[in-house]
Amino acid sequence: MTSSHHPAPTSSAVNEALVPVPAERRVFQWHDHASLWFSLGVGLLVMQVGAYLMPALGTQEALWAIVAGSLLGAGLLGWVAKLGCDSGLASAGLMHAVYGRGFASLPIVLNIVQLVGWGTFELVVMRDATVAIGQQAGGLAGTMAGTLWPVLATLLWGGVVMLLISGSMVQLVRKVIARVALPLVVLSLLWLSWQFVSLAQAQGFSALWNRQGEGGMGVLPALDLVIAMPISWLPLVADYARHGKSGSAALRGTWLGYALANMWCYSLGVLVALTLPSTDLVQALLLAQGGLIALSLILIDEVDNAYGDAYSGAVSAHSLLPRWSVRRWGLAVAAMCTGLALVLPMHSLEPFLLLLSSVFVPLFGVILGRLAFGTHAPTLLAQARVVNALPVALWLAGIAVYHLAPKVLPGAGSALPALAFSFALAWATRPKVR
Repeated sequence: MTSSHHPAPTSSAVNEALVPVPAERRVFQWHDHASLWFSLGVGLLVMQVGAYLMPALGTQEALWAIVAGSLLGAGLLGWVAKLGCDSGLASAGLMHAVYGRGFASLPIVLNIVQLVGWGTFELVVMRDATVAIGQQAGGLAGTMAGTLWPVLATLLWGGVVMLLISGSMVQLVRKVIARVALPLVVLSLLWLSWQFVSLAQAQGFSALWNRQGEGGMGVLPALDLVIAMPISWLPLVADYARHGKSGSAALRGTWLGYALANMWCYSLGVLVALTLPSTDLVQALLLAQGGLIALSLILIDEVDNAYGDAYSGAVSAHSLLPRWSVRRWGLAVAAMCTGLALVLPMHSLEPFLLLLSSVFVPLFGVILGRLAFGTHAPTLLAQARVVNALPVALWLAGIAVYHLAPKVLPGAGSALPALAFSFALAWATRPKVR
């Protein structure tokens, strides 16, 4: 039974996340998707994770893992973008359709938690980069090291995110990100890449290229770490792609934009770690000629990552409590991230990324298996029970596979076995809904 036989609800409490975006409001074309996801794929966090691959891996092994992991992870991102565009549903709507209207609250709450976590991480990175830039700029070395400046920097960036979240997401993507932020961040990446490639040549490019790893991480576990970054965006992508005109354009634009950004930033992180080994990637970037300007532009671009976390967290929260609008929830999520950034220390990223993957890789493996081959998601959503037991069981089994695979097949990684398992079984048991 479809909603076409009923008038559109006019209540302010209508659940926007569970209602397809109408065709007349869909404006994103492939280059809008590409611009958005290239911009979201660029970030200091991505470079830091790229630096984690060294010195455990050799240079060529690291680059192989980066290229393969980026193509695969961004491909999954593009595939979910196509689902969101074809159905017009937000990520929360896809979860309701597959897992049931009651049980879907669990993965949605987990998504909100991880989005608040990511948003907090972004603000901490932006704060630390702001303090480092202030120290490098001269005259502020003493004062920037105090406790007041980090607090002010956190409040500044948190305020910027809250200001952006109060406006239109569609206009932000089409007018600010595509026309202003994207050209500036590409120029910054080109400049930093040129500087560190020149430094690598001065140190002996051949020796760095043929450098062997010290051990401690295999290629497939490294592939997991690279895939973890695009996987962390899977619960967000449909929130934006649902505003696209064409599912195939959403797939192509998202895949191309994110894959290029992920490969570039991971590789730049590896290059920085090779040429200027340091525990502080921001300080290493500042040592490059012109690094202050380039890092400042990347820092400004980092705002859209924090915005993306806050916006999708708001859409997910709205799906659970629609009495608050997406904008109101966005302000609340941004304020929460800002508060947490003031009190939480910046701890290790790798366990956090891999823990998220263990939940969301099989979660979206099941969603793809159920919806990716012609199943009409809005119809499935209308027919959804409180709990769809089989998809729930497949998801939980996929999480178990993620954690057991490295013990049963050492060196095989976790993400690919869990994804293959959950996708194959979900596809084999998919409902016959047209």
